[in-house]
Amino acid sequence: MNGFFDIPSDLQHSWLGLIGLHLREALIPVLAGLVLALPIGQLCVRVRWLYPPVLWVTTVLYAVPSLAFFVVLIDYTGQSETTVMIPLAVYSLVVLVPAIVDGVRSVPQETLAAATAMGFGPVRRYLQVQLPIAVPALIAGLRVATVSSISLVSVGTLIGNQGALGNLLADAMFYHRPVLAVNSVVTTAALAIVIDALLVLLRKVLTPWAPPASGRTRPARRLLGRPAKEGTALRPEPAALAVQDTAPVKDTAR
Repeated sequence: MNGFFDIPSDLQHSWLGLIGLHLREALIPVLAGLVLALPIGQLCVRVRWLYPPVLWVTTVLYAVPSLAFFVVLIDYTGQSETTVMIPLAVYSLVVLVPAIVDGVRSVPQETLAAATAMGFGPVRRYLQVQLPIAVPALIAGLRVATVSSISLVSVGTLIGNQGALGNLLADAMFYHRPVLAVNSVVTTAALAIVIDALLVLLRKVLTPWAPPASGRTRPARRLLGRPAKEGTALRPEPAALAVQDTAPVKDTAR
C-alpha cells in the first residue's frame, strides 16, 4: 500500500519507533498495576470483608473517562507519557485484583495446611505455593488488562501527541491521508494479538500441568475404574506439585 509506512515528520518517530513508544506506554502501566494488585489481592484474601469495597473503588475508577483523568493530571504531570500511563495503571486494577483474588482462593485448604505443616510462613506460602497455582487466573487477567491498555493508549493523542500509534489518526485527518488511519488501526490490532499470544505461551511455560484450553480431559470415572496403561502415569495435581517443588530434599545417603 502506497505510503503505508510513510510517517509524517511532525511525529518525530519512524513506524517502528511509534510501535516501541506504544508498547512502552501500554505495558509499563500493566506492570505497575500488577505490582499494586498483588499485595492488594492478598490483603483481600486474608481480610474477606475488604474485598467488596476494594472492588467497588476499582470499578468506580474504571468508570471515570480517560479524558477526565487527563484534565486532573495535566496540571501535575504536564503533557507527558506519565499523564497517559497513570490512568491505564488504575484501569488495570479492576481486572487484575479480582483475577489474583480468585486465583489465590482456588488453592485447596489441604495444600495450605500441608505447606504450613512443612514450616512455610505466610510470605513463603504465598510466593511458593499460592501464586504458582494462581498463575492461570493471573495470566487470564493480564491478557485482558494488556489488550485493553494497548487499545487505550491511542487516547493520549488528545494531550500533545502522546498517543503513539494513535497520533496517526489525528494526522490522517490533518493531512487527508486515510492510509495513516488504516496503519494505526491495523498495527494496534496486530500488537494486541501478538502480545496476547505471548501471554498464552507464557502460561503454558509456567503451568505445564494445566490442560490445554481446547483439549478434552478424560472423565474421572474412567481414570478410577480402569488401570493406567503400562508406562503411563496419571497427571499429578498442581497443588501437590507446588508443595513438592518447595519441599526440602532429605539426605538418604546415610
